[in-house]
Amino acid sequence: MGDDTTGGTGTEAPPDPGAVEAAAAAARGALQAAGSLEALEAARHAHLGRSSPLLVWRRSLGALDPDERRRVGLVLNDRRAELESLAEARAAELATEARAAQLAADALDLTEVTARWRPGHLHVVTQVREELEDVFVGMGYEIAEGPEAESDWHNFTALNMPPDHPARSAQDSFYLDLAGGASLLLRSQTSPVQVRLLERGQLPIYAVAPGRVYRRDTADARHLPVFHQIEGFVVDRGVTFADLVGTIDTFVRAIFGEGTRSRLRPAYFPFTEPSAEFEVTCTICGGEGCRTCGQVGWIELGGCGMVHPAVFQATGVDPEEWSGFAFGFGIDRLALMRHEVEDLRTFIENDVRFLRQL
Repeated sequence: MGDDTTGGTGTEAPPDPGAVEAAAAAARGALQAAGSLEALEAARHAHLGRSSPLLVWRRSLGALDPDERRRVGLVLNDRRAELESLAEARAAELATEARAAQLAADALDLTEVTARWRPGHLHVVTQVREELEDVFVGMGYEIAEGPEAESDWHNFTALNMPPDHPARSAQDSFYLDLAGGASLLLRSQTSPVQVRLLERGQLPIYAVAPGRVYRRDTADARHLPVFHQIEGFVVDRGVTFADLVGTIDTFVRAIFGEGTRSRLRPAYFPFTEPSAEFEVTCTICGGEGCRTCGQVGWIELGGCGMVHPAVFQATGVDPEEWSGFAFGFGIDRLALMRHEVEDLRTFIENDVRFLRQL
């Protein structure tokens, strides 16, 4: 009988109250001692399963007289309910402990990352853009912006570019495929902002328009398909080419230093007349001549000229009363020259070692 109360051997002899209490005490100890859900399941099977003493004794109640059967049956049911409740509570505890252990195992140790944390800074192209803005704001210019998705009229037609101009081809510009046949493209220059400023009808105008532009260029040391330009635009009464020359010389010295000179060479642009390309002293050799500047001592920075009368007429401005100049250049290329970087692609490779230097 003693083996039946503690080991669950399967005997069907009716129990005495002491044996029931002893079996219940053994079950409590086993359930509370279980250190894992697997161990708890094994204890539950041994003490509450089909072969456990409490179940075996329950099947033997038929051998007792009715009064004794009710008394012993009530004790067996109470102890079984108590042990089932204890098993459920212990299972909840073990599940909580297992979850906490898993979270602790999955936690990231950020101690080393925190120790190596360094403050970030603006990208070098953004730094140069903001410095250029500061220079021109100091000269009395406003900062103007325009959409990057432009109409064909703003990007080409209003800027005096004829329908057969090469820049209009799909091989040179990124056109957007829109429902309804609308002719939109990613702007190939910041010059459309000139048109929008003139359409605003608030003259005179002293503005610069920095921004991102897009062209179908293959990325190489001097070209990127997505790059940044800044456009300078002045419209007032009595503006001359001499004002343009003085403005370019002023910002070149402000950006590169007093030792840097600028010069203009005749060129052609459909939206300016006369037109010129402006160059600055090579920052690599200081004007002595090197491989970077082709031994000439100068590097081309951008284009400029007096606003073409056709641009004024396209926007309803009287070219007999108003005159102006425009100039534009690549911010990325200026940053390349200023920091003596050999390849424009370095700016977009996101090499942290390089970016930390600038």
